[in-house]
Amino acid sequence: MLDELDKRIIEELCISSQGSYRQIAKRLGVHPTTLIQRIKNLEEQGIILGYRANVDYLKLGYEFMALVHIYVEGDILDVQGKIKAMDSVICIFDVTGECDSIAWVACKDRDEFSELIKRMLTIHGVQKTNTYVVLNVIKDPYQFIPELDIGGPA
Repeated sequence: MLDELDKRIIEELCISSQGSYRQIAKRLGVHPTTLIQRIKNLEEQGIILGYRANVDYLKLGYEFMALVHIYVEGDILDVQGKIKAMDSVICIFDVTGECDSIAWVACKDRDEFSELIKRMLTIHGVQKTNTYVVLNVIKDPYQFIPELDIGGPA
């Protein structure tokens, strides 16, 4: 069960995990040893999965982003695994609804995107795709700060 300090640590790391344990502990008002142990526990529980930079894809030259709805007939997990392995795929979601999966992709240009979609369509089991071009990213996943319920069961 998470307590208030765990919640504050998660929020702080979601905002920015940059800096030393000492600096983060100071911002939270706790001893660095306490912070280190709490983070280690959160990692062992699988709550904190890792750390990475939040990058601006546009500034890295990925001018063409899209959400690709993928319709599958057959082994969905096999198809998802093959799409996951493609370089331009940021993430892939297993969803309910009209399509079976949604891939968020980032390509350098329209030609690269066209090639990616054509490669997806050659995967055994992919019936069709439907693409939604991303015009602007208003809020990205790194801006989501989870609201944590620290109370026990009601």
